[in-house]
Amino acid sequence: MIRSELVLSNILISMLVGSTLFRTSNGQDLSEEPCTIQILVPGLKGEPGVKGTKGAPGRPGRLGPPGEIGQQGLKGQKGIMGQYGKIGPSGYKGFKGDMGDAGPMGPNGEPGVPCECTPLRKMIGEMDILVAQLSSELKFIKNAVAGVKETDSKVYLLVKEEKRYADAASHCQGRGGHLAMPKDEASNAVLAAYVGEAGLSRVYIGLHDAESEGDFRYVDRSPMTTFGKWRKGEPNNAYDDEDCVEMLASGEWTDVACHPTMYFVCEFDKDRV
Repeated sequence: MIRSELVLSNILISMLVGSTLFRTSNGQDLSEEPCTIQILVPGLKGEPGVKGTKGAPGRPGRLGPPGEIGQQGLKGQKGIMGQYGKIGPSGYKGFKGDMGDAGPMGPNGEPGVPCECTPLRKMIGEMDILVAQLSSELKFIKNAVAGVKETDSKVYLLVKEEKRYADAASHCQGRGGHLAMPKDEASNAVLAAYVGEAGLSRVYIGLHDAESEGDFRYVDRSPMTTFGKWRKGEPNNAYDDEDCVEMLASGEWTDVACHPTMYFVCEFDKDRV
């Protein structure tokens, strides 16, 4: 049945309607004319066409929803220890403690002997002064690192007694010297080795710009013109409060505040020792 309909769809059906005589009102016959009716029926489905070329990309689509949070990555390895920071300022003095309980009273002493005491008191006073001087010198020796470092013209003594910069300078001057003044690479290297061998990280040296910011001078008032060993980024006068100079064990210099206490190196002229 289906095939018959398909066959019929390709056949042009012509229907010839029989000749009909038409007569006019006067009785005349008109020539007969054929009447043709054509019916078009859809044909068979054609073969598929060739695939067309790829079109241009369309517009970007809307932004999709955010994805799920990924898993936390593994913790990295611990980095190497950074360089030591500068010594912070001294803390506030603590409150005085409570007074302890009074001890038991000692026994009465022996009665004194009448004498002329004025010469004796004078002698005792002189002895007290001498003992104080000897104690000070002994403390200085005990707090100094065993041995000294020398160059052709200088003797250096590292003092392991923490003092503020001004007190350290006075300490060296009171013994006929001053804070160490490295004015060339050789003397700077000697001092750096001295500090490193003592197991220290930094010491005060005799250099400052307390009188004029940025104008660094040695403690003998000579200007720093021919040699410098500043650490990278130094001097920086942090917090507008760094007028003194310290030497690190590496031999580099940094400017620091003058009020922290630290060890220091005294310098003496060889011909005066």
